Amino acid sequence: MTLFEFVDVSPYSWSAIGTAAFCGALIGAERQLRGKPVGIRTSVLIILGTYLFLASAFMLHGDVIDHSRVVGQIITGIGFLGAGVMLAKDGAVVGVTSAATIWVLAAIGVMIATEHLAAAIKLSVLVVGILYGVDVLEAQFKSLSKGVHRQVKNYSKRYYRHTKSTEPEQD
Repeated sequence: MTLFEFVDVSPYSWSAIGTAAFCGALIGAERQLRGKPVGIRTSVLIILGTYLFLASAFMLHGDVIDHSRVVGQIITGIGFLGAGVMLAKDGAVVGVTSAATIWVLAAIGVMIATEHLAAAIKLSVLVVGILYGVDVLEAQFKSLSKGVHRQVKNYSKRYYRHTKSTEPEQD
């Protein structure tokens, strides 16, 4: 086996795989640096997995192939992942933003599979801007942190502080 044969991933594209890894790392880094669920690894794997499923579906041929059904099944599967990161406690639901982020990650994977690489990168930057920017706005304008948003932030702080202090230290 030659080196070229070893690194050849055809019919998949290294540029699409690299874009998936970059977009996932960009969004995942924002989440991970702020101590939120769905960090770098998870984000990269969601985008890459979505790309691979849909790109594989595009390679199928026949009379009964409907690529939109694959997209629909990806959305359903991603919904289960999103539900897994949400938590309800004391009347507050936390993890909704992480669940929505998972949903957007899958959408970016679909964009990459449909060969819209530049748009996927641009929208990944927009997602990071939204995730980070809204927190900056909430810090500047206290009126944005009223009602349920205040309760969720207070619960999140208590929850993360409690889980971090009770976990045994690992080497």
